[in-house]
Amino acid sequence: MKKIIFLTTVVLFAAMLQNCEDFLEKAPLDTISTDSELNETDAVALINAAYQPLQWAKLYNMRIWTTDIVAGNSYVGADGASDGIETTDLANFTASSSNMAALDVWRGPNPGILRCNIVLSKVPEIPMDDALRQRVLGEAYFLRAHYYFILVRLFGDVPLITQPLVAGDNLARPRNPKSEVYDLIIDDCNKAIEMLPVKASYGASDLGRACREAAMAQLAKVYLTLGTNYQEVVNLCENIEGLGYDLSKMDYATNFNATIDNGPESLFEVQYSGSTVYDFWGNDNQACWLSTFMGPRNSGWVGGSYGWQHVTQEFVDAYEEGDLRKDVTILYKGCPPFDDKEYDPSWSLTGYNVRKYLVPKSISKEMNTNPANIVVYRFADVLLMKAEALDELGETVRAQVPLNIVRARAGLPAVNTTNKEEMKEIIIHERRMELAFEGHRWFDLIRIDNGDYAVKFFKSIGKMNVTKERLLYPIPQDEIDDNPAITQNPGY
Repeated sequence: MKKIIFLTTVVLFAAMLQNCEDFLEKAPLDTISTDSELNETDAVALINAAYQPLQWAKLYNMRIWTTDIVAGNSYVGADGASDGIETTDLANFTASSSNMAALDVWRGPNPGILRCNIVLSKVPEIPMDDALRQRVLGEAYFLRAHYYFILVRLFGDVPLITQPLVAGDNLARPRNPKSEVYDLIIDDCNKAIEMLPVKASYGASDLGRACREAAMAQLAKVYLTLGTNYQEVVNLCENIEGLGYDLSKMDYATNFNATIDNGPESLFEVQYSGSTVYDFWGNDNQACWLSTFMGPRNSGWVGGSYGWQHVTQEFVDAYEEGDLRKDVTILYKGCPPFDDKEYDPSWSLTGYNVRKYLVPKSISKEMNTNPANIVVYRFADVLLMKAEALDELGETVRAQVPLNIVRARAGLPAVNTTNKEEMKEIIIHERRMELAFEGHRWFDLIRIDNGDYAVKFFKSIGKMNVTKERLLYPIPQDEIDDNPAITQNPGY
């Protein structure tokens, strides 16, 4: 059964969910004060609520996947003119501090951080089963790290808040140095690893919660982003492998099948139910937007078909001959039919659309009925992180092994180079094709070679406005106006 989360939080007040069979199942709302005496059921309700901001358009339902447009894999497309102009401006490195996408993603993680802070502040005091307490706290540490990891990569220095704010607290917080933010993220990830159970130990009612291997994958990605501790990246990835993950037994397309939740390759997903009870455009919405937005415009193929993500020719040309991922990932002239329908390249300005997330009307008839989850971390990413870390350590021959496991599933020949720099380029390419349109490419580009790689790439595809300063998003002007302690990023 699908899992959904809901919470309304005002200062230290949290919406209370009934303890249902599945951990994210909707329930009638009741409001409780966290200043009152709480019990075990309240603790579970509080952590359930900390997941919900992931679902919102400010994060995974819109702004995270559109970073692939910013990364140059695609254009907005859509209805043209001003439709998606905030994303186009970011992609062209012409965004201003009034950019709506930057405002969304600046604000998007904050409710989740607040809810995690409430859990971490209150749950240690609640009389409850110790094992459950450990798990709940582990989930909160994982989620808080995840929310801050989004913020620090997009904006650099951000305000660091680790306690619930109460009436009378100073809300005008300055930006903390990103080094301090990363210190918290690393500490939170380590605590989550210690406290969380492995995915296989979850029953059906709890499957989809943060698990130990998700926390390990997240920490590995943090170290890779920082360009430090490559040996620990290898260790973390091998620990995940040791839990029984085997890519040769995992189907690539299964990760994007709307009828399969939290599948064998998945480490962590944002959960949706497709429930029609809630407003499609509101935060309560339980429909995944990806099919609605990416369905080819005027095709009528899926509920919505808004026509976002017109794939660039440069990206299509990056496919190697025989790459089995191509027919799962994109639509092109002569590609396999979708739901027994032939693709018309005139539906896109480039002749290409994203296929990966499309859900046929037999599964989701309307735009507000899509039950597909959004995969955040999966095992192929772990293997490629391991390959990259090994190569950085100078162990290029060892790096061939995890890389070639990913390539073998894609139907591609093994890579045998022993040249460190050549291997680095191959791994970057492999990450691009394996994780295409999953919200990873932008974050990969800006971390490699401290942003120099990104600047070189963007100039190679004609984005001449790019500068290293603009690899960070602008701090929203609304936030600066409201908080005199907030400063703008250089270059804006």
